[in-house]
Amino acid sequence: MAISAGIDCSSQYTKIVVCDSDTGAVLRENRAPHPGATAAGGATAEIDPQSWLRSLGAAAEGGMLEGVRAIGVSAQQQGLIAQDAGGVLVRPALLRHDPRAGRAATQLLAELGGAAAWTEAVGGIPTAGSTVAKLRWLAEHEPQNAKRVAEVLLPHDWLVWQLLGHPTRRATDRGDASGTGYWSPVTGRYRSDLLALALGHEPSVPSVLGPAEAAGHSPEGLLISAGTGAAMATALGLGLDQGDAVVSLGSNGTVHAVHDKPLVDPDGTITAFADATGRHLPQVSTLNAARVLQATAELLRTDAAGLSELALRSTPGSYGLVLLPYLDGERTPDLPHAAGTLAGLRVDSMRPEHLARAAVEGMLCGLADALDVLRDRGVAVRRVFLTGSAGRLAAVQAIAPLLLGVPVVIPAPGDYAAIGAARQAAWALAGSTTAPQWPLRDAVTVDPGEDVAVGRAVRQQYAAVRNQAHPELG
Repeated sequence: MAISAGIDCSSQYTKIVVCDSDTGAVLRENRAPHPGATAAGGATAEIDPQSWLRSLGAAAEGGMLEGVRAIGVSAQQQGLIAQDAGGVLVRPALLRHDPRAGRAATQLLAELGGAAAWTEAVGGIPTAGSTVAKLRWLAEHEPQNAKRVAEVLLPHDWLVWQLLGHPTRRATDRGDASGTGYWSPVTGRYRSDLLALALGHEPSVPSVLGPAEAAGHSPEGLLISAGTGAAMATALGLGLDQGDAVVSLGSNGTVHAVHDKPLVDPDGTITAFADATGRHLPQVSTLNAARVLQATAELLRTDAAGLSELALRSTPGSYGLVLLPYLDGERTPDLPHAAGTLAGLRVDSMRPEHLARAAVEGMLCGLADALDVLRDRGVAVRRVFLTGSAGRLAAVQAIAPLLLGVPVVIPAPGDYAAIGAARQAAWALAGSTTAPQWPLRDAVTVDPGEDVAVGRAVRQQYAAVRNQAHPELG
């Protein structure tokens, strides 16, 4: 039996999952926290990458990697690791959720000519999280460091390079590269002019490997696959195929779906990510997801589980109560200065259970609107995988199929990014043209059945309030 391992380096932990390369069965797993993160604006902003190696070492203790023949790496996307000509770190790594590059993103957006120019160039617009915006921030705020930058790596690129023993060639994959803001999923090429526009000069960037291509072998002889970003690894770990979408309910919401070609959206609502299989993973994001439930739970003096229990006591439509969940503005639809709206207040609707359900329905209607953005561009959505913290709530699992209008798959708890990295490693080890078929174990599928009509009515009620409150949406 061949054994492969997946490493996922998230914002807080390094996780290792060891799998049977043929069946995908999880043989063992472990995790360890990263020491030494700093914060800016309430989010983890930067970290010494050596902390990742320390947490990797801690997670690997106790013979975790015994018998492993191949390793894949997943990591948080859109970070920035800047090194000098000798491969020495110029500064700590800048991470995805660092908000400081917001002004830099706005500058870059204007300098290339707006959203349409950026989406044509690289499939998406620069945001505070984009690697390209971090390069501009570095050039403006740390010009001496910026001048020293000879190469730019993403977190997973750097970890692969470390596992390989610091070879001359640096490598990445198309999935993670597609989030940088200087690699195009349409042409499959870097935009060196955008690198220079952001940093002031053109640094070296990694070679982009194919889905089943190995990055090389470690000094111990282990095959190291190309690796990928966390969203792409999760899609691989869940076994997504054409017609599948993922709705991820963290504080923010993301919807991405498997598609056979890149989607270039002139206004930038859709980001044209590539995936880890040779296909594409277009994504639409919302600002408001689990935070809506958290805020409502606090208002009702309960917790997430209590909110879920209350919501299930109400009925579809929440007795006419509608919550537009734009608590801090919204990205999809584009309402950056909006606030939330609570409509339909009557004596019989002013009860905790109806407000709780309105919060769940409002959050899911917002995600359904985001899913419709992809559908309207020809993306087939036959089933939805529900992930993220809020996706574990019973009320969300019960209501989501009604509002999303398709069967909803609820995966068993697991580190699917690490599983996806292990599956990629098994693929590279086998040298086959397609990824090994690993079944998704213990998942539950909830079919809306005849209740689809009920869900449509709830969404129509939501849309009426949305259009009345925001006529500018047309």
